[in-house]
Amino acid sequence: MKKCSCQCNCEKNSKKILTIIWQRLVSKGDTCPRCGSTEIELKKAITKLKEKGIKVIFKKIKLTLKEFKKDSIQSNRILLNGKLLEDLINAKTGQSPCCDVCGDKECRTIKIKGRSYEVVKADLIVKAGLKVVSNDKSNFCC
Repeated sequence: MKKCSCQCNCEKNSKKILTIIWQRLVSKGDTCPRCGSTEIELKKAITKLKEKGIKVIFKKIKLTLKEFKKDSIQSNRILLNGKLLEDLINAKTGQSPCCDVCGDKECRTIKIKGRSYEVVKADLIVKAGLKVVSNDKSNFCC
C-alpha cells in the first residue's frame, strides 16, 4: 500500500479514526471521583483501541460549576464520533448522588442489562468504539 501523506504514518486509507469527546465537571481544579475514575478507564480504552489499529483523537471538555448545575447529566458524557456511548451499547442514562464537588446535583450513570455503572469501564468504551468505527464506512484517515 501507498504511504499516507499526512502525519499519522498509516497506510493510505487503512486506519480508522475514532474521535472521543469526554466532558466532565471541573470546579476549582477538581472533578468528582466518578469522573476521575472514568478518565483512568478512558485511557485504558484508548490504549486498547490503538492496539487494534484505530487512530484515536481524544478531546476533554471542562464543564463549569454553573454549566453543571444547569444540566448535571452532561457531566461524564462520552461521545464517540458524535454518537452517545449509551446509544452505541444499548444502555440508558441514569443519575445518582455523587460527592461534595457535585453538591446536591446527581451525576450521570450508565445502566446496562440491569446494572448501573457510576464509572464508565474501559471495556464498555472499547465495545462502543469498535461498533462505531465498524459501522462508519467513511471513517478512514486521509
